[in-house]
Amino acid sequence: MSILTTVVGSYPIPQWLHGNTSRLVLRDAVMVVLKTQELAGIDVIADGELNRFDPSHPETNGMIDYFVSRMEGIRSRYSVTDIDTFRKDASLVYRTDPAGIVHADVREGTLNLPRDYEFTKGLTSSPLKFTSTGPHMLTKVLTDRHYRRREDLAMAIADVLRGQMERIDAEIVQIDEANISGHPEDREWALAAINHVLDGVRGKRGVHICFGNYGGQSVQKGFWKDLMPFLNGLHADHLVLEFARRGYEELESFRELSPQIGLGLGVVDIKDNMIEPADLIAKRLENAAKVLGAGRVHYIHPDCGFWMLQRSVADGKMRSLVAGRNLFEGRN
Repeated sequence: MSILTTVVGSYPIPQWLHGNTSRLVLRDAVMVVLKTQELAGIDVIADGELNRFDPSHPETNGMIDYFVSRMEGIRSRYSVTDIDTFRKDASLVYRTDPAGIVHADVREGTLNLPRDYEFTKGLTSSPLKFTSTGPHMLTKVLTDRHYRRREDLAMAIADVLRGQMERIDAEIVQIDEANISGHPEDREWALAAINHVLDGVRGKRGVHICFGNYGGQSVQKGFWKDLMPFLNGLHADHLVLEFARRGYEELESFRELSPQIGLGLGVVDIKDNMIEPADLIAKRLENAAKVLGAGRVHYIHPDCGFWMLQRSVADGKMRSLVAGRNLFEGRN
């Protein structure tokens, strides 16, 4: 089985999109992102998450605010008491304020992910990945004044997301979770919510987990081995995991990963401007095959999204990603 190249999701914002987010300008920007990936030879491409770009919230590139600001039952105005409550959670020190306050039953509101997918689908004939922030991460950035139990809030959010995923026919739907890596103790309720979303996916089911990429920094601490029970419990076809920044010493832990779950290997460091040479990526694949066995890696990709890099750097890393895979597999 050939290893496929893909991206995690986000892409640097084209300069002309700042200050002009009309649908026509957005369409042009998304087409550039898609064509850039096609020219680089990426097998499964994505829209760069530009559909969610908000100039007022560039620091999260739509990973959080885009979702919670559209869901019914969540308000974005909050008091000093709300902020104090949020800051008591030591696992969220990278944020000063909550993303929102849950004050009623969470419903889809005006969130319309199928529309975003259809907007992109018509701009390419290549296999397409659609990404969505997962219910665990969204739950953790909210202050709950309604459900009182995190597992109930997470399942309410998961129900909204599942309803949207059931209407998306992308080649791959990827659920992004960047908080669980540092909090394996959340496993039980996080699994239930994430799997509820995954069970509604029509195509291949991917789950992206990293240790954070907030301001170019990792924000979670932990080890992959501590997450293995969680990973094995996912109803996923494959994982999309960070390795290039952390190193590959933890690969041995993935001998315990269920053989029914394919491994996506991060071979490009998005927190470094260096463009990895093809032979380095090939060596990383050789090492993974030696540790885990041939055929265990199904995808290679960057550790996380590209949005904080310069476009020239992101483009170079994508070309190198493909060249490294080709070198490893002996392609011309």
